[in-house]
Amino acid sequence: MKLILKRTFAALATAGVLFVATASAQQINFFTIGTGGTSYTYYPVGGVIANAISNPPGSRGCDEGGSCGVPNLIASAVSSRGSVDNVNAIDSGLRNSGFAQSDVAYWAYTGTGTMEGKPAMTDLRSIAALFPEHIHLVASADSGINSVKDLKGKRVSLDEPGSGTYVDANLIMEAFGVTQSDIMVEALKGSEAAEALRNGKIDAFFVVAGYPTGAIVELSSSVDIKLVPIAGQEADDLAGKYSFFASDNIPAGTYEGVADDIPTVTVGAQWFTSAKEDNELIYGITKALWNEQSRTLLDVGHAKGKVIRLENALTGLGVPLHAGAERFYKEAGLIK
Repeated sequence: MKLILKRTFAALATAGVLFVATASAQQINFFTIGTGGTSYTYYPVGGVIANAISNPPGSRGCDEGGSCGVPNLIASAVSSRGSVDNVNAIDSGLRNSGFAQSDVAYWAYTGTGTMEGKPAMTDLRSIAALFPEHIHLVASADSGINSVKDLKGKRVSLDEPGSGTYVDANLIMEAFGVTQSDIMVEALKGSEAAEALRNGKIDAFFVVAGYPTGAIVELSSSVDIKLVPIAGQEADDLAGKYSFFASDNIPAGTYEGVADDIPTVTVGAQWFTSAKEDNELIYGITKALWNEQSRTLLDVGHAKGKVIRLENALTGLGVPLHAGAERFYKEAGLIK
């Protein structure tokens, strides 16, 4: 019996040594993607992309029906406070990559706009443009808010100061002649803002996200809401002043009780990393993002995944491409 136990322990020890040696030889890479609040669009899309680019040790090969991600890579989507938080985390080395609005990333890279006076994040680099984000101004149906100007005197959540929503909400209000001193400001995120509106603690809140966004879907199924148009000369002037803004509609029926198309403004959601990240790794990640298997995952993983397409990967980039990503796009014929 003792002999059997000794042999068993020896076998287990040998297996453990072999596992450690194999794992070490395979050089497992962990790669983080900063996203946003769990009830917004960044987080679920980040999860789909993390799954698409991952290929942990021991996984079946792509040609065997397994993952077509980067060999020995384990990527994870990390919930965060949003765009500003993500670019700061990339710049500091806290995260390998992250999603951010095109405006926030451009200002961070150049040290201008809302980032004026702060050191420019010159190591910030682009991986891909993902999808347009629509700015939602959500109000309770009986709030009396029918335009941005009607926010005066109301209780309004602008999201947290570390988010792109906060940045854009202030720009939009400024364009319509509304300042923070004109409203009662709250700094609630995602589901917290929706819950506050449901309970009558606020009158309206801003969200910058791809539609449909989960927090608003859930909210509209339980209480009557309205989406406030962000349109007219003020919106046109805003887009003229800041080229990263564009105009589009949130289609009728996207949210329960909202029966008409709602005009609003959009910004681009883009994926960023640092110039310090390994060129070969970012090349592999970019290639994995756009392979056929990832196309399937994006199409079924989230409503916004369907509009994440290779032909739009370079649209509206205001930050230089990472060298690894640039290599892929040249091979793909998107860069001549």
